[in-house]
Amino acid sequence: MLKRFRNLSFIAFIFVAACVTVNVYFPAAAIQKAADQIVDDVTGAKDQQKPEKKPDVKSQIFDKLLNINIGPKEVYAQADINVSTPAIRNIRQSMRESFHQLKHFYVRGNVGENNNGFAEIRNTADLNLKEKADVTRLTDQLNKNRTELYAEIVKANKLDANSLPQVRKIFANSWRNKMPANWWIQNDSGEWEKKQ
Repeated sequence: MLKRFRNLSFIAFIFVAACVTVNVYFPAAAIQKAADQIVDDVTGAKDQQKPEKKPDVKSQIFDKLLNINIGPKEVYAQADINVSTPAIRNIRQSMRESFHQLKHFYVRGNVGENNNGFAEIRNTADLNLKEKADVTRLTDQLNKNRTELYAEIVKANKLDANSLPQVRKIFANSWRNKMPANWWIQNDSGEWEKKQ
């Protein structure tokens, strides 16, 4: 009887320990996908993409035959990042407006994308006083919106507050990767270069 009680106690202990285990997971891939979508939306890149050409019927049938699974399937849970809260939608709209007003300064090389997820004024030597004021105001507004966006994504998805630097870094990569050629970006070592 005592041996049976010990076995049950051990099984109960294992069960409770298994239930208490907390898996801390940062959904980097899902945030990267969300970041790419937001950057495309803000910069207007999604509007400039060419529509995909539909494959012909023979290709579709061949693809379906290749994708037939025989045997057990592995199923993976995919994190779903919420980027459509009212606050995030408002921030995105404001970012679109600021970005499109700043676009001229990006093209001229006055503004670039830094390695921290923010727009940065690089050079104002060729700007008059009004342009200098405009580029400063617009860059500040865009960066204020980005700060709010990163914090709101953490909040809306109930991520740990310590994950904010990771979110910002993922967005920094998206901003730099999505910028057109010849726009200025700051590499990870802090040096400015024209995007190739």
